[in-house]
Order: sequence, then C-alpha cells, then structure tokens
Amino acid sequence: MSHTSSPASRLRPGTGASSQDEINAEIVAIEADAAARVAAGGSPELHPRRDYAPYRSSLLRHPTHELVRIDPEEVERVSPAFGHTDVNSLESDLTIQHAGEPIGERMTVGGRVLDGEGRPVRHQLIELWQANAGGRYVHKRDQHPAPLDPNFTGVGRAITGDNGEYSFTTIKPGPYPWKNHVNAWRPAHIHFSLFGNAFTQRLITQMYFPGDPLFALDPIYQSIADADARARLVGQYDHSLSVPEFSLGYRWDIVLTGPKSTWMEGEDADE
Repeated sequence: MSHTSSPASRLRPGTGASSQDEINAEIVAIEADAAARVAAGGSPELHPRRDYAPYRSSLLRHPTHELVRIDPEEVERVSPAFGHTDVNSLESDLTIQHAGEPIGERMTVGGRVLDGEGRPVRHQLIELWQANAGGRYVHKRDQHPAPLDPNFTGVGRAITGDNGEYSFTTIKPGPYPWKNHVNAWRPAHIHFSLFGNAFTQRLITQMYFPGDPLFALDPIYQSIADADARARLVGQYDHSLSVPEFSLGYRWDIVLTGPKSTWMEGEDADE
C-alpha cells in the first residue's frame, strides 16, 4: 500500500491549531486558579473540569444540560457482554494470546482494588486495553503510522482475588501522537475498566509510568489540577513483582471511593 502524504502531514492538526506553548500556558493558568481556590478555603480539584480548555474536544463534548434519568434495570437488558464465557485465568496474560511472542518490554502490572476505607473489593471484573510497544492500537480509528504487532492485541481481563488483588502480564505501551494540538503526544498509559455489580457501575481510568517526560505536556494528565491526585495515576516500579529473567514489575492500587480515590474518566473520553 502506498501513501501520497508524509506521516507528519497525516498527523498534524489543521490550520489554526494551538501550539504546545499555548497549551502549556492554559494548563498553568488553570492550575493557578485551582490553587487560588484552595488557598481561599475551597476543596482541591481531584477531578478534571468538564470544560477543560487545553483538552480541546472537551469544550464540544461536555454535558451542558441536566442528565436524563433512566431505569438502570432496563439499560442492563441491552448492555454489552464482554465475552461469552467465564473469565479464564489465562486472559490476564497478554503475551500468550497469539502464536508468537509480542515485541516490547514485558511487564507484570499488579496491585489491589480498594474502597475508600482501604477494604479490598473482591471478585471485581477488571478489563484493560492498551497500545503496543510502538504506540499503536488494534483499532480501525488508529491510523498512527507505527507498526501493528501480529502477536499483540492489547486487551485482557481478570477477576480480583479475596484481598482485592489483580495481576496482568503485558508489554509496555509506547507513546503516540494525537490531534489535540500541534505535535501533541500522549504519555504511555494503560486503560483500566472496572465493573461493580452491574454494567451501569462501570468505571474507566488510566495508569501511567513513572518519570515520563510527556507528563507536563499532556492536557489529559494535567487536567487533574491537584498534584497528589495526579500522582495516584502513576504506577511505581516494584522489584518484588518483577519475574526473574522475564518481566519488570509495576504496582498500582486502584481506590474506587473517598478523598483519595483514583481518577475515573468521563463517559465521553476516548484517548
């Protein structure tokens, strides 16, 4: 297959798109405003503002009217089912789903799912999805000119144990460009989806990796004005989770409720 345009031209936003410096200035101004509100006696902003301007599409997609109330039982009758069988323990290993070995840095990602009181959330369905080592998703909307890996699909699921514990074996994802502004890149991250007792209780969040130089430039990560809340999205290297001669270990606990809960995405987020 041939292409008539360069990768850069296919990824560059249209005329009039903001520069990274402009996005950075907006991020700093919002964080300063949030800090001023806390200094005046307000509460820290643990979740993003719905109309967070540096994340350009949030201005068009955030709700502007009262939410429509629906019958949750009726919704559950038509909600999707992710898989036709019970969750198999092998589904948590994303490196064995194909005939060959996927390319990239193998990782073991584990931790616990907790409530706001520190109690384990048992038998919770966790799904994850991610880009491959080149920063490419197996999805028709992803036209990033990075290679697909025939041995890596990038999806898995697991059930938490009696202590709220979970574990996945996977490949470290790569960063990728997106069209929010000129030369915009998302830090490497893994999407996590958690279900309660029903599909209407689904929560989605993202785990990042320590020391990523793209943190300061990313309006999605920076949309959480409170620094401590942002830090709770970053997994930490844990040598006890590393598997000798096989994978490096990262620990990431997910807190579902309370003042130290893990940030969860809005329903319209897609990056």
